[in-house]
Amino acid sequence: MTLHTTISVTGKVQGVGYRYSARQFAQSIGLKGTVRNERDGSVTVEAEGSDEQIQLMIAWCHRGPARAMVDSVKHFPAPVEGFTSFDIR
Repeated sequence: MTLHTTISVTGKVQGVGYRYSARQFAQSIGLKGTVRNERDGSVTVEAEGSDEQIQLMIAWCHRGPARAMVDSVKHFPAPVEGFTSFDIR
């Protein structure tokens, strides 16, 4: 069963390769969706996959790449959009 989760990450998450690292991790576990910077300095991940894949992504978001300093990670379910790849927006 495919699930969709929206993940919002705050902290020092822009300008540290967060989106590129998130895409690489998501692709490595077979997740579909997008990652984008927000105007408020946060990063939003739209993730679609199994519950296990999504839980792995949420756990990764708490760490991020080496230069990131994550303050908080919030996530909530959303309607499935049918992504076919994982892209940076």
